[in-house]
Amino acid sequence: MHPFRKAVEAGDIAAIEDMLADDVVFTSPVVFKPYPGKAITGAILRGVSRVFIDFRYVREFGDPGGRDHALVFEAKVGDKEITGCDFLHFDEDGRIDDLMVMVRPLSAAHALAEAMGAQFERISQEAAGA
Repeated sequence: MHPFRKAVEAGDIAAIEDMLADDVVFTSPVVFKPYPGKAITGAILRGVSRVFIDFRYVREFGDPGGRDHALVFEAKVGDKEITGCDFLHFDEDGRIDDLMVMVRPLSAAHALAEAMGAQFERISQEAAGA
């Protein structure tokens, strides 16, 4: 089991944030422009942890010696079932420097966008305080 998966499943936000490179780029499934930086990425991941219900990883792909990894997940957002994938890329130091999330179906993506939009003031405040 990948350490990122282990930390997410344990709800260990501090461990997750420790795995992020300072210059990590987070690409959201519902926002066009990527979010650069550890502070905003960590705040977004904390927001997601407040929005997703019954989150669980169901598949894991990656070359043990490689720098790319993919984790397929299932969860609920409100009453919508969502399936998604976290695509991770690691820098030379083993830190996540690129985190891209994709989700389906479209109705669940809309629910996620709405739920995260409701969190965004808090996310912005958390990022600014980091």
